[in-house]
Amino acid sequence: MTSHSNHPYHLVEKSPWPLTASLGAMFLTTGLVKWFHSFNPYLMTLGLITIIFSSYQWWRDISREGMFQGLHTYKVTTGLRWGMILFIVSEVLFFFSFFWAFFHSSLNSNMEIGGVWPPTDINPFNPFQIPLLNTAILISSGVTVTWAHHSVTSSLHTQSIQALILTVLLGLYFTALQALEYSESNFSISDSVYSSTFFVATGFHGLHVIIGTIFLLICLLRLLSAHFSSHHHMGFEAAIWYWHFVDVVWLFLYVSIYWWGC
Repeated sequence: MTSHSNHPYHLVEKSPWPLTASLGAMFLTTGLVKWFHSFNPYLMTLGLITIIFSSYQWWRDISREGMFQGLHTYKVTTGLRWGMILFIVSEVLFFFSFFWAFFHSSLNSNMEIGGVWPPTDINPFNPFQIPLLNTAILISSGVTVTWAHHSVTSSLHTQSIQALILTVLLGLYFTALQALEYSESNFSISDSVYSSTFFVATGFHGLHVIIGTIFLLICLLRLLSAHFSSHHHMGFEAAIWYWHFVDVVWLFLYVSIYWWGC
């Protein structure tokens, strides 16, 4: 129907994946609450599986529409670019609230936490150990993902695959090191306002690193299937923008929470 239209817009057909993804998100959030209170992970697991299945099917349909059906015209890709830009802006405001909470608490230390920052009995992480290594890893991943993008635009297929594999591996390495850092922590999220803001800010950033790594992994699989060309790789560009956003947020986290905050 849309392939014979006389307009450049893509009128999407009916799809069940928005509904199943919404149900999965509801199951996941309510399952998390159930897990916290009754240590029952089954509903949370069901929600996670539903979201993964819906995401796979939804991304498959979008890839098919853009790659094989030719429905992602210039007008459509322009709209997708603006949608991704606005999404990243919303993510910036999301992390801004965490930084606001951290600086508000640190610059107005009250007597309940000893009048000092970090609070008494809190031994913060050394910013020149794992945090500094993670900073180098994310900066390096920003270089490799830019190399991958340049290779795609220059039609260097082998180099783009190599650079994207390096980026995914660096993302996995960052996640492993952050998990190691959390396991060695001598404070928990409920110890004080410092630990609450620390784990919420760095934890959500770690979640974004995991999501970005999955995003780039999907792009790697599509790149191996020759889905991208030098003039048609909007999905890959969106993943790169998201990854650069994750890099920049980490730099602010490192300087403010790990270095200045300790």
